Amino acid sequence: MAYNALKGIQDILPPDIHIWQKIESVAREVFQRYGFQEIRIPIIESTDIFIRSIGETTDIVEKEMYTFPDKAGRSITMRPEGTAPAVRCYVEHHLYNLPSPQKFFYSGPMFRYERPQKGRFRQFYQIGVEAFGVSQPSIDAEVIAMLKNLLEGIGLKEVNFELNSIGCEKCRPDYKNALLKFFENRLSDFCPDCQRRYNTNPLRILDCKVERCIELRKGAPAVAEHLCGNCREHFNELVSRLDLMKISYTLNPNLVRGLDYYTRTTFEVTSEHLGAQKAVAAGGRYDRLVEEFGGPSTPAIGFAIGMERIATLLKEIWSDEHPSPKIFIATLGKEAEIEGFRIAEDLRAKGFWVEPNYAGASLKSQLRKADRIGAELALIIGENELKAGKIQWKNLKKGEQGEVEIKDIQAILTDNIQPSNP
Repeated sequence: MAYNALKGIQDILPPDIHIWQKIESVAREVFQRYGFQEIRIPIIESTDIFIRSIGETTDIVEKEMYTFPDKAGRSITMRPEGTAPAVRCYVEHHLYNLPSPQKFFYSGPMFRYERPQKGRFRQFYQIGVEAFGVSQPSIDAEVIAMLKNLLEGIGLKEVNFELNSIGCEKCRPDYKNALLKFFENRLSDFCPDCQRRYNTNPLRILDCKVERCIELRKGAPAVAEHLCGNCREHFNELVSRLDLMKISYTLNPNLVRGLDYYTRTTFEVTSEHLGAQKAVAAGGRYDRLVEEFGGPSTPAIGFAIGMERIATLLKEIWSDEHPSPKIFIATLGKEAEIEGFRIAEDLRAKGFWVEPNYAGASLKSQLRKADRIGAELALIIGENELKAGKIQWKNLKKGEQGEVEIKDIQAILTDNIQPSNP
């Protein structure tokens, strides 16, 4: 019987995995410069934390969560996003008692039951960051700058930063009322989801991707027209900071995000090279969520990066940068194979990626394999070489070759290649 991965689930194999590893490596380096520390959060959580944070009437909670009862009858959910678990962790461990800000990052799989398409899977991976304890817009500007530096660090420069403010609990009601009045007479023409959103959270109508709904909402009131004085001042200060750092952005009045916990700043990074699902990263403020989880009033902001979409964009950029063995050791005969094994271990201890000959094969076949796996240098040992205490070498990239005493192998390596982990 043949077994296949479930629909919407993918295996990540070499050479693609090397792109993922490079993204993660650059992310760690950039986050460290900004003082963000790694946390590891569980894949499964109590269902309640997602219903409370994301919103009971959101598409994620209503249609997309993988939820099941455990053996004790408790409702368990495989995390569909990382912010709610991070907030639960922050509150449970009383991290609010530590000096602010507390800044964290995490990475790993998320799960949503939705239609698989380019860049979107049912098990997908994110890198997320969360910063707790700062209400000033300086932290908003900082995390956006950090995200920009990360994207540039991995080679993505043709991306668009979209920015908006959706206000706070003081000014949001007036804006919701304005939207209700605007949509009231045309509601029957919207899609069924938007008709439902009208009664639960009319802001989310602005986030609908259905073409008919996009057309119908043209001319809708802009949230900027309804911001209270504090929210307007906060957003203007953020924009001023981004201008100071020369970070280009587009103001998008329809950017409200699909999760109910957002307040004030929302942002999204998009690429035109991904088709309909063009967001590669997104985030915003959630100043009330810590308090709703039982902690003290704590402002917070974060973002998440979609690994699959980033990796798709980077495939062409990094197509020639996949790691490959530095050295292949070709051997002829049992004694030569044993000597090759010893040399391989010695070279690995010095930091080289070495692939030896594991099974008997002709020299021609071994060198063909060395070339196929992308090795830079082949070391050739046979009976005659063993007797003479020498080894043949061939630079597979340049075509150069020669002979050297076994004890002097290091000199040949120095002239031809660099260690895998210098």
